Amino acid sequence: MMIKNLNINFNFKLYIMQKILLIVIAIIIFGCGKGSAQAELKKKTIAKKAIKSDRPKNAVKAPDFTLADLSGDPVTLKDLEGSVVLLTFWGTWCGPCRREIPDFIKLYDKYNTDGLEIVGITLTSGPPDAIQRFVDRYGINYTVLTDIQEHETQMATADYGRATGQRISGIPTTFIIDREGYIVKRYVGPRPEHIFYQDLKPYL
Repeated sequence: MMIKNLNINFNFKLYIMQKILLIVIAIIIFGCGKGSAQAELKKKTIAKKAIKSDRPKNAVKAPDFTLADLSGDPVTLKDLEGSVVLLTFWGTWCGPCRREIPDFIKLYDKYNTDGLEIVGITLTSGPPDAIQRFVDRYGINYTVLTDIQEHETQMATADYGRATGQRISGIPTTFIIDREGYIVKRYVGPRPEHIFYQDLKPYL
């Protein structure tokens, strides 16, 4: 009789221990899964906040344009959708614009693979072949645009002045346009490479 009771007690204790073990395992699995899901949600929330906070409150949509590259092919801003665009209004005759060119070349070399496009809208600088000779002499490696017929670059200049509420009255005038097509920064006058990169970095 005593042996039978001992067997019953042992089986009962074993049953209780198995139940406890199952509960502990369930808590561990549930807890880990919950923690992982919470971590993912937190990560996504932080990422969304970072994207929103990077863009200034006064950011405006960049006007589209259709201009010609130096081969005569049409190029629009929409063609560059999804890239971070450093858009500069410049001229081959402009001394401060020339000083910026080596910095643009370095930026393009370093960050084009990260999604950076640099576009120079060339103002009153002669026909495409004259601009091409200038581009070759300076080793410009980024996109240079000019008029299709006569006044398209002037129209683009006016459009960007209106969009930002500040007329473009001097060059170089340069804009950073984020991946969603918003103007997030404007510069009047030349800047060195490290200043451009500092402002580009949050969007790359």
